[in-house]
Amino acid sequence: MLDRLAAKERRRRPTDEDLLERARELSAKYLDGAAEPESVRWVDNQQHRWGSCTPENGTIRISTRLRGLPEWVINYVIMHELTHLLVPSHGPAFWKLVERYPKAERARGFLEGFSAAAHGTPEEC
Repeated sequence: MLDRLAAKERRRRPTDEDLLERARELSAKYLDGAAEPESVRWVDNQQHRWGSCTPENGTIRISTRLRGLPEWVINYVIMHELTHLLVPSHGPAFWKLVERYPKAERARGFLEGFSAAAHGTPEEC
């Protein structure tokens, strides 16, 4: 039982290496492996975004405010940023790719509610 609880905690609070592995898995599963991140890491300096990326060098940053949230929510933010490695804008082509993640709409709603409860206004990825 303790091993199961430890594994669950690792999923909820992944390391930077875990985030990179998860990003590669999400890319393979939902983006045909087209998004190839060089790094994915937690950062403390994002107070108004859930994540960000730099397509030029393939780096993705995830706000530490997401630590402890459900795995499917963190996966959505990673998926959002992976998609930016392929499509820089938030146009129709971008959202079509993001929607390949089955819990995308649910995760967006979760994040909007989470943000509203904490700050009174929704935030962006």
